[in-house]
Amino acid sequence: MVGVSGASGTPYAASVLRGLLAAGLPVDLVVSRAARLTLLDETGIAWRDGAGAWPGALADWLGTSLAGRARPDRDEVAARAEVLVRVHAADNLAAGPSSGSYPARGMIVVPASTATVAGIALGLSKDLLQRAADVTLKESRRLVVVPREMPFTGATLRHLVTLHDAGAVVAAASPGFYAGAADAQALVDFVAGRVLDAAEVPNALFRRWTGELGAARTDRPRPGTVDAETAVDSGTTAGPGA
Repeated sequence: MVGVSGASGTPYAASVLRGLLAAGLPVDLVVSRAARLTLLDETGIAWRDGAGAWPGALADWLGTSLAGRARPDRDEVAARAEVLVRVHAADNLAAGPSSGSYPARGMIVVPASTATVAGIALGLSKDLLQRAADVTLKESRRLVVVPREMPFTGATLRHLVTLHDAGAVVAAASPGFYAGAADAQALVDFVAGRVLDAAEVPNALFRRWTGELGAARTDRPRPGTVDAETAVDSGTTAGPGA
């Protein structure tokens, strides 16, 4: 299950979803009401939960680069999503994920707003996203919470500790630079890859540390030698095996 809350960071959610689809895993997706506004603001995509509305929106979301251009694998990702993704309205507390008897291996909340973190930590279950996360904890399944907002208040820090103590994995959206990222998408994919690692989902979204200093720079152009806009669209400087 994947829950998308209203914090800025919809590219992280898109990369996580792409990774899950690449792994061939079925996904139950919940986009909160606040997340719809964030998605519209960050991508221009108007999200609707209706059966005839979300497939096109999801294809646009997952199939568009940060530069606003169609990805080369857009059609392939859209075809996978059509088969593997099931969308639930955030206000539908009768949906399957609200019950512990609904089969699921775990849940990822990405990005997790401070309000969502608080709601899950306090067990409020005010919408399906929070209820599904609460169910994940009570059933002792893997819950990965990805806060992006910063700085944290004392209250949010206490809520994050509460989630940790309840068995959740708190995986902050903090990109690492040792993987040789040369553009924003590579940094997004690094975070998404580490989130999927925490959820025990195999992925190849980023270059892993091998113990060799400077290895990440061996196939990377020298600064100033590649047009940045072209590189973002072609993938020539981003990710493993670029």
